[in-house]
Amino acid sequence: MTLPVPADPTVVHPMPEQPRVVLLKPLVTSPLIEAGEFSYYDDPDDPNTFETRNVLYHYGPERLVIGKFCALGEGVRFIMNGANHRMDGPSTFPFPIMGGSWAEHFDLITGLPGRGDTVVGNDVWLGYRSMVMPGVRIGHGAIVASGSVVVDDVPDYAIVGGNPARLIRRRYSDADIDRLLALAWWDWPLQHLTEHIRTIMSGSIDDLENVAPAPPHR
Repeated sequence: MTLPVPADPTVVHPMPEQPRVVLLKPLVTSPLIEAGEFSYYDDPDDPNTFETRNVLYHYGPERLVIGKFCALGEGVRFIMNGANHRMDGPSTFPFPIMGGSWAEHFDLITGLPGRGDTVVGNDVWLGYRSMVMPGVRIGHGAIVASGSVVVDDVPDYAIVGGNPARLIRRRYSDADIDRLLALAWWDWPLQHLTEHIRTIMSGSIDDLENVAPAPPHR
């Protein structure tokens, strides 16, 4: 019996006839960005510049972490903590970056409070031109509607939309979400996952449990 052949997670363009689609893991070079296998970005203009056009104000040390099997639509933006300004005085303008003697006051814009890393879980779908603000955590299996501005954490398997993004509904009950998180199909061995693509895409949770790989012997 011939086993099905898994897709290759190391190629930048998984669809050679569609150069607008790039896999992020083999594309990104910044040590501040981590992307899991098969997470992709789709953009007809220049998807190869994802790190500079879609991850903005990324001066560190906060990291952007994107899980496996995430789908990022055209124009998705991540605003990082470098966009922060002081808000405790009369003006929010960052005078020191303009140079001259103003630069002597650079201490006024360093060490501004941040919200930590921005983390996107596994199997997340970020719609066209959605925006994720600094320090947000988006749960596994979540869907973010097109044009949304995500300012708060998104629960696992939630659908959110709007500006600011609000919960529209949960994709499954709490009990079923617990089952899905326990299955964590995105961590299955690639060959096993390949053999059960149809179940992962269109089966029930019962079906998914029935084909889950046996836990390793300890």
